[in-house]
Amino acid sequence: MTKPDPIPARLAALKSMSVTQLKAEWQTIFATAAPNNSRAFLESRLAYRIQELTYGGPDRETRRMLELLVDEVSGTLTRKSQIADPRNPVVGTRLIREWNGVEHTITVLRDGFEWQGRPYKSLSAIARAITGTRWNGYRFFGLRERKRGND
Repeated sequence: MTKPDPIPARLAALKSMSVTQLKAEWQTIFATAAPNNSRAFLESRLAYRIQELTYGGPDRETRRMLELLVDEVSGTLTRKSQIADPRNPVVGTRLIREWNGVEHTITVLRDGFEWQGRPYKSLSAIARAITGTRWNGYRFFGLRERKRGND
């Protein structure tokens, strides 16, 4: 017979705790004083940490991606690589899509795309300019996200 998972019960118990009790739980889990009195913050952060300690945290790839995002947002690109969407073809690739009998050619640039001599930040913006409606640009141009294990 398997033991029931105690984590869901522990998470549910957070909802019935007072802010004082949540702060005491914070002290126990983090070994530091709670940073504020916000019930929502304390509950959500405690719930995440309880699960993280039991089931594990983000994998290495996810942590790396988060670090790169922090660098990009803060403007301190100290790491050698930048975030690149794995669906993006290599720079210089030409994407060709026919829409309503008209062939459209898009060139992949280092920091975006070019269509009809104009730079665009996203394929979605180009797809919208072509069709007049909102599209997922990757879907419109037939680019799919790589499946894990199919490298």
